[in-house]
Amino acid sequence: MAEYETFEHDVLVIGAGGAGLRAAIEASAAGVRVGLVCKSLLGKAHTVMAEGGIAAALANVDERDNWKVHFADTMRGGQYVNQWRMAELHAKEAPDRVRELETWGAVFDRTKDGRILQRHFGGHKYPRLAHVGDRTGLEMIRTLQDHGIHQGIDVHMEHTILSLLKDGDRVVGAFGYERERGRFKIFRAKAVVLATGGIGRAYKITSNSWEYTGDGHTLAYDAGAELIDMEFIQFHPTGMVWPPSVMGILVTEGVRGEGGILANKEGKRFMFDSIPENYRAQTADTEEEGWRYCQGHKDARRPPELLTRDHVSRCIVREIKEGRGSPHGGVFLDISWIKQKMPNAAEHIKRKLPSMYHQFKQLADIDITEQPMEVGPTTHYIMGGVRVDPDTQMSRLPGLFAAGECAAGINGANRLGGNSLSDLLVFGKRAGEFAAKFARENQQGGLDSRDIDTVARQALAPFERRDGENPYGIQKDLQQTMQDLVGIVRIETEMREAFEKIGNFKARAEQTAVTGNREYNPGWHTALDLKNLLTVSEAITLAALERKESRGAQFREDYPDKDQRFSKVNTIVSKSADGSMQVRLEPLPEIPEYLKRVIEENK
Repeated sequence: MAEYETFEHDVLVIGAGGAGLRAAIEASAAGVRVGLVCKSLLGKAHTVMAEGGIAAALANVDERDNWKVHFADTMRGGQYVNQWRMAELHAKEAPDRVRELETWGAVFDRTKDGRILQRHFGGHKYPRLAHVGDRTGLEMIRTLQDHGIHQGIDVHMEHTILSLLKDGDRVVGAFGYERERGRFKIFRAKAVVLATGGIGRAYKITSNSWEYTGDGHTLAYDAGAELIDMEFIQFHPTGMVWPPSVMGILVTEGVRGEGGILANKEGKRFMFDSIPENYRAQTADTEEEGWRYCQGHKDARRPPELLTRDHVSRCIVREIKEGRGSPHGGVFLDISWIKQKMPNAAEHIKRKLPSMYHQFKQLADIDITEQPMEVGPTTHYIMGGVRVDPDTQMSRLPGLFAAGECAAGINGANRLGGNSLSDLLVFGKRAGEFAAKFARENQQGGLDSRDIDTVARQALAPFERRDGENPYGIQKDLQQTMQDLVGIVRIETEMREAFEKIGNFKARAEQTAVTGNREYNPGWHTALDLKNLLTVSEAITLAALERKESRGAQFREDYPDKDQRFSKVNTIVSKSADGSMQVRLEPLPEIPEYLKRVIEENK
């Protein structure tokens, strides 16, 4: 075996967003040695782009809120294919995690009597999102980093992990490389926590940052762990579609929570025409009542723009497909209209939505206090990921844990806005806690030098080819295919075509060629990322084909209704002995009676 620089930790956390930092803090507090590997610089995690807030039933704005209502909202939003135990733990523990963040220095917006202010968000019955203007994710990362750097955590910045290392079935470390100089590194650990985020870069239009290439999903899958719910991709309804300088950038749901409306090219507020029966009792049917809700009136019903994200996305796609879209293939999102209701509307918007105002003024020369934005659905979040134990966050592989977006279970078929940030805190803490416990109870495992050398040779292979494929071209073709054929509205013939194309892309990816050296070589990084993007794209496509119904974030034009056969099953993706990808359906755990009563009471 070649001589690789080796680091030894009790717990290795891969990913330094909200889940990774919270896991590292908790593991370090348990007295074990913690290593933290991140793909970019510390502080650049995609969590900083989360804007709206952290969902937690603090009941600071509406005293009727509690964990039971939050649990029922989460299960209803997820169409009841959530892992009920994760949804229960999340709803119960989120308030404590938010208060803990406050004690560590997070500066939340405040109510008049000094408590943490909470705002309305889609799918939540009461105002529930603790927030810092529209920069909540940035404040979360700042707070966790400021607290975490004092915990004795070893940070390895700008490193990418290529493979998990195993001793039998147990995960005992990771093998990766330093992005700047291309040098390989071994990270030995008694337990590994995956917190690598999502898969958005498999699609052409996405709100996700460049790091989101499905690394954790693929690392776990290749090591032998199972993935679940991969068909459920959340397309955030409001990503910018024009001008090109801001295409794909998210317009936070907070804009609609503060009164923003969706209109087509005819100026019609089309969401009033599309209120589902099961939400009709909670949804305003007049503009005036919707505005009163945004102003905090407890007796008012929420505006239809704050229905669940999958529903709003489909309504926008309908307007565009039927010819009522904006000039650049979207619809209009307008917060400036509230000038009719408020004399100081411009100042109110700048105070409540400072990032939105400054970002689009600087990058797109759009003044959101004066003019509408052109928006459309953008690939935002994957509900699917590594299958984990709800209490411990350990996967089916001993020693391998996962938390955050790369883990799955809490969200079911569709995630409610704001649940992602509280998910990071609740299950990041649990992953760190139980990874530390596992590390204390086990010794370092052995390493197989042949496995490590094989991964290194495969990683360097693109340098040995002279007339191979351009990795950027393959990535571009894959993104276009997923956008066109496995997007918001799906049909079997198109997904079969996508599956065939993915097979061709895999063959092309085996022939990628890069020039130059290992140092400072983004072409090489792209070639290495391709494997992850292709793996998650295949998993999404096969799982979507297997679920022959429309539920939550999956809408199938050929199966437009829910099917009872799929109401209590997960799709499970696993790697077979011959290396092929297998998909099967597996029954969900039965919801206990006391939680069934909670759901019934909060319908």
